[in-house]
Amino acid sequence: MISGELAERAAGLVQSRRAFVLATVVRARRPTSVRPGDAAIVTADGTIDGFIGGVCAEAAVRLHALRALETGEPLLLRLVPGEPSSETTGDPADGAVVERNPCLSGGELELFLEPRTPAPRLVIVGDAPIARAVEKLARAAGYEAPRSSAAEAAPAPGDAALIVASHGAGEEERLLAEALQTGIPYVALVASRTRGEAVRAALAVPAELRRQLHTPAGLDIGARTPAEIAVSILAEVIREHRAQPGPREAPIAGEAAVAGEAAVAERAPVAKSATDPICGMTVAIGASTVSLETRAGRVHFCGERCRDAYAHQHASELVAP
Repeated sequence: MISGELAERAAGLVQSRRAFVLATVVRARRPTSVRPGDAAIVTADGTIDGFIGGVCAEAAVRLHALRALETGEPLLLRLVPGEPSSETTGDPADGAVVERNPCLSGGELELFLEPRTPAPRLVIVGDAPIARAVEKLARAAGYEAPRSSAAEAAPAPGDAALIVASHGAGEEERLLAEALQTGIPYVALVASRTRGEAVRAALAVPAELRRQLHTPAGLDIGARTPAEIAVSILAEVIREHRAQPGPREAPIAGEAAVAGEAAVAERAPVAKSATDPICGMTVAIGASTVSLETRAGRVHFCGERCRDAYAHQHASELVAP
C-alpha cells in the first residue's frame, strides 16, 4: 500500500478525476536499486512520481503504463537484461509481458501496472422517486451519480450520461440542449411520449442533436414502478456507454471518484512510441521523454545517457533549441 507523499499525490489525482497507473515492484532480483513494495505513479502525460528503478526501467514502465491506460487492463511487466528484440515477449491481453532492457545492470524487475481510471459520471436532475431510484441504482453499478436541481446541474465533457427527471420543474430545455451540444453520449428526459416530443421540438439545437435525445427514457421493458423505470434507464445508459470507444473504467480504490461538479475525467491518449537509436529500446513519446531536435526531426531516447551519446556522435545534425 502506498503512503506519504505518493498517497497524497494519488488522492489529488482521484479528486481531480485524472487517470493514472500505479506501478508497484513485486519482485527484484539483485543487483537492482529497488525492492518489492517500491512504487510510482504514472500520469497520462508520461510523468513518473516515485521510484521504480533507474532511467531505463522508467522508460519501459512509462511505455507500458501508457498502453495500460489505453486498454484499462492491469499488466505484469517483467524487465530482464539483454538486447531489445523487435517484439516484446508475452501478450498484454494475457496480462503479462517480458521486455529485454539493455541498460539493466544484471538484475531483473517485475512490476504490477494497475490503471486507475475515474468512475464514469452520470448526472441526475430532479428529486422525484424515479430520480432517487436512478441515483441509488447507478451508484450500486459503480457510477459516480451526483443528483441536483436543473439550476445546479453542470454537465461536462467526459460525463457518461445526463438524466433529467424533474417533471417540468424549470430549465429542462436549457440543460438538455447544453448536454447535447457538449457531446454527452446519453441524454435522456423522463417524461410521457407526448411531453417528451414537445420538449424535443422546443430544443434550440440542430435537428440532428434533437434526435439524440432519449425520451421516454429507458428501454421498453414494461416498467411501471420508479425502481423498475430506474432499471430500464440504467440498462439503456450501460448499453450506450459500453458502445463508446475507450478503456474499461475501474472505480479508483473500489469506490466512485469524488470530484467537483465541473470536473472532467481525463481520457488516456494513444501512446505513441519511438525507438532509441542508441540502445534500441522502444520508448513512449511524450512531454517527459528525453529527446533532441535534429534536421531530420525529433529523436527520442530512454534517458540522458543515450541522448548524450547521440549528441556526441551526431553533433552536426542537431538543431539549436
